[in-house]
Amino acid sequence: MDQVLPSKRSPDQVPPDHAEKKGTDESFDRVVALTRVETEKRLALIKAWEESEKTKAENKAYKKLSAIGAQENTQRAKVEAQLKQIEEELEKEKAEKVEKMKNKIAILHQIAEEKRAAVEAKRGEEILKVEEEGAKYRKNGTTPTRYLGCFGC
Repeated sequence: MDQVLPSKRSPDQVPPDHAEKKGTDESFDRVVALTRVETEKRLALIKAWEESEKTKAENKAYKKLSAIGAQENTQRAKVEAQLKQIEEELEKEKAEKVEKMKNKIAILHQIAEEKRAAVEAKRGEEILKVEEEGAKYRKNGTTPTRYLGCFGC
């Protein structure tokens, strides 16, 4: 029952009654070797195919990610340009409104100055008129009657 497997036999271990099976064992070993080579070849092709498909998938994903990034950058630049344009328009509008308000302030100041000047002129006229009337009363030696009526009440 010490039988050695055919693939592990060496030529000197072959019993004499198996001499005619030697050719069959060699062809069997050859078939096994060819089968093993074909299997390894098939596995190598499968592995190469897997690597190729993985590389294709990674390249495809990389292209899509790059396209997404480029699209994002383009859209971001467009939005930032719009934002900058809006900011410039707002700054221009603000400057125009500030100028209008400053002009209004200048006009208000000018009107107030004119009113002040008119009040000052009228005051000067009234003072001059009072001084003239005072001189007239002094010259005539009379007293103004309209003011005395208020003191006697």
